[in-house]
Amino acid sequence: MYLGTVYESGAELGYHSGSDGYYYRKDKTAMKKLRWNETWMQTTVVVWLGAMLCCFLWGSAFPCIKLGYQWLRIEAADTASQIVFAGVRFILAGILAVLFGSLLEGRFLLPEKQSAGKILWLSLLQTVLQYLFFYIGLAHTSGVKASIIEAMNVFVAILVASLLFHQEKLTSAKIVGCIIGFIGVVLINLNGMNLQMQVWGEGAIFLSTVAYAFSSVYLKRFSQTHHPVMLSAYQFIVGGIVLLAVGTLMGGRLRIQSPAGAGMLVYLAFVSAVAYSLWGLLLKYNPISRVAVFGFMNPVFGVLLSALLLKEGSQALGPLSLLSLGLVCAGIYIVNKRKKMEA
Repeated sequence: MYLGTVYESGAELGYHSGSDGYYYRKDKTAMKKLRWNETWMQTTVVVWLGAMLCCFLWGSAFPCIKLGYQWLRIEAADTASQIVFAGVRFILAGILAVLFGSLLEGRFLLPEKQSAGKILWLSLLQTVLQYLFFYIGLAHTSGVKASIIEAMNVFVAILVASLLFHQEKLTSAKIVGCIIGFIGVVLINLNGMNLQMQVWGEGAIFLSTVAYAFSSVYLKRFSQTHHPVMLSAYQFIVGGIVLLAVGTLMGGRLRIQSPAGAGMLVYLAFVSAVAYSLWGLLLKYNPISRVAVFGFMNPVFGVLLSALLLKEGSQALGPLSLLSLGLVCAGIYIVNKRKKMEA
């Protein structure tokens, strides 16, 4: 966040050193704006609407990725081409995030020297490992089981933030809220579920959730000294390049043969750019549990939107889905209500 005039050297009177090695003029107006941004991003309405928007966008990615595969003629078993698809998507997402962030800040977002290692670490967790494990696991398990296991990232993120990094307290309300939300996710995925487990199937999906959970914790930590949109944008670009290289070496190809396929690729890049950037801002100003618990809405939106866009079954819009939605919302409310009381 820009706080005043930048100086490359000299700790002159009235200036303080920034984390990037430059010196900034203490600007009272800018500091007031920063405090106002912090207060605004912590309001209940902003947190709920912002997080719900992120989850809606991520939920729409489930059916849209399938449509993209159809329009780009990527077979379900062609994991290499799917990884290439993901790599191109995230490179585009990073570019879009840089543009969005630059417009919002009124200056071009460039990574500081001290942020290089943090960007590489985030790209490894949030993009490379998460999606490599996800695509490997998805090839060996069902989408239903994958969505349920993915929802466990909420538990993992809260446990990591509370027990390992001590960024917040682990309360009974958070545990109860997470359990209720998780039951809602299981309910909406009951059809076609079985209890068989495979290391490279369900095991890989779980490792994907662990990578994502750790990335959320590190994104919150790093965003205290670096712009969260900048971190998200450049980790996407770095991670996308790695995925593109890995997929290409595996023999994957991406052939854009129709405007619909190209348009879907751009939309999915837009989803990642907007959702992750906004999610990063919410994590910067709020406890991880208050934001992460909304992740239970991802599979709910995914199932509902898949039913509408892919015609995957009217049961997704039945009473079970309403009950599931109610439980997920109840879990979110419990976690956030307790936090409000503690504050």
